[in-house]
Amino acid sequence: MFRRKGFTILELLIVIAVIAILVGIALPRFKGMQDEGNIARAKGELRMLATAVESYYIHNSNTLPTAIGNLTSATPQIAPNPLPKDPFSATDYVLVKSPPWFVVYSVGPGATAGTAAIDANGAVTETNGSSCIYMTNGSPVDTTP
Repeated sequence: MFRRKGFTILELLIVIAVIAILVGIALPRFKGMQDEGNIARAKGELRMLATAVESYYIHNSNTLPTAIGNLTSATPQIAPNPLPKDPFSATDYVLVKSPPWFVVYSVGPGATAGTAAIDANGAVTETNGSSCIYMTNGSPVDTTP
């Protein structure tokens, strides 16, 4: 008699099930790594934008730009054109000001409608959640319990 060598359908299904379980365990970890990378990217870009806003302030008679997009047309050129986009919303970073204070922020990994604001004393507050990532020349909000 001729005997065939190979895998049975049951053995193949077991292997496929094990692979599916391993993929299910690994995918959330990759998503977490992607968020960490986007957070690091946003922090770096926000640092650059905050420096550009401060430079604009110095070179334009102590006035803050009316919008973040004004940084690309400033003289001297102080920001790249086009400006980097928020990695969490694919839109521009947001500039909020209360002269001489400002805050530039990203919506953060939650990508909710969270916002950051700055008052006349330079204190930063966040609303609608705390997933914002921001840079300011004012006082960061105290998050210690």
